[in-house]
Amino acid sequence: MTRSELIERIAMNNPHLYITDVERLVNTVLNTMRDALADGNRVELRGFGAFGVKTRNARTARNPRNGLAVSVKQKNVPYFRCGRVLKERINK
Repeated sequence: MTRSELIERIAMNNPHLYITDVERLVNTVLNTMRDALADGNRVELRGFGAFGVKTRNARTARNPRNGLAVSVKQKNVPYFRCGRVLKERINK
């Protein structure tokens, strides 16, 4: 599902809301989640899952083309951990 499909579905389920209001709401929620993750915080949506940020340490990797060693800097990567309710619903 894309962002626009999510906005359309929410608008269909709530006919008393304008699409522009739904779009603003969805964008606000997603931007707030993005900003929280950028600050290193965890975002938890009960029944859905949790988003967080993990740190990958610096390491030495290999270039697959020529086999030379390449140093990879430390970096932060986002992760998602599925909630129990979502797992149960998917695995019915």
